[in-house]
Amino acid sequence: MIEVYTDGASNSNLGISGAGIFIKAAGKNYEYTFPLDVISNHEAEFHAVIKALEICKETFPNEIVSLRSDSQVVVDVVEKDFTKNKTFLPLLEKIREETQYFPYFFIKWIPESQNKNADLLARKALQMQRPK
Repeated sequence: MIEVYTDGASNSNLGISGAGIFIKAAGKNYEYTFPLDVISNHEAEFHAVIKALEICKETFPNEIVSLRSDSQVVVDVVEKDFTKNKTFLPLLEKIREETQYFPYFFIKWIPESQNKNADLLARKALQMQRPK
């Protein structure tokens, strides 16, 4: 089983955004940082989960994935497998598609204090986009 921590960050409600992914697998830690488009913080959180699943599909195929996020919105939408939000719906559909590659997929909400590594990586993605 691999542990995956994700976080999204945005410098304002619709400003530059980033995703951070921290993975614990086979006694090693893996860190990923992704600058994102101009999207909301909630959207950045969904994109972080999608990026994490894409990485796991390529790097850790057929593993059990235990994903943790400090976004209650993302966790609720994925757990319930439902949203009325037209912006979140295509993101949920992409998550559904990506989770099919794993024998088991779990998602769990964690407090921000337990998600510091992913948070730092998401903030790093913001810094990568700041004008020099």
